[in-house]
Amino acid sequence: MQRGALLEAARSLLSEGGTEALTFPALAERTGLARSSVYEYFRSRAAVVEELCAVDFPVWAAEVEAAMEEAGTPEAKVEAYVRRQLALVGDRRHRAVVAISAGELDAGARERIRAAHGGLIGMVVEALGALGHQQPRLAAVLLQGVVDAAVRRIELGAAEAPEGITEAAVAMALNGVHG
Repeated sequence: MQRGALLEAARSLLSEGGTEALTFPALAERTGLARSSVYEYFRSRAAVVEELCAVDFPVWAAEVEAAMEEAGTPEAKVEAYVRRQLALVGDRRHRAVVAISAGELDAGARERIRAAHGGLIGMVVEALGALGHQQPRLAAVLLQGVVDAAVRRIELGAAEAPEGITEAAVAMALNGVHG
């Protein structure tokens, strides 16, 4: 129960202030635990982020997959893949996934998260193949690059509204540089 409370507090801290806000004193304060108690559950901030990713990434991926399954055509599946990921940017679970880029994770943790991310990319390979891409896996990786760039733009609070960034990313995904 306390582990779950710590993870919920970590989600809130990441959502409110990014990786800098995720500290053991802040976790202790949010949960009412002693700071030493936080260390009983997690050895480091990286361990907290790793567990959040292990818990939240599959839920996030399932939401993307469900959106794709509802789409009828390969093109609609690609659009759903982009839109659902970008819709999740404001979700507190997403902050944990974004936090992996903070570089605090050890090589093993980064590899496990990279493998999970590869599963997400794998969801769109079939749709891209059906659209005629000769190298659908490569196209999927590049498509995810567009999504990742849009995520960063939204996260940074860019001048464009999130909806505009989403529309531009969908257009790039579906029409390439031809708009």
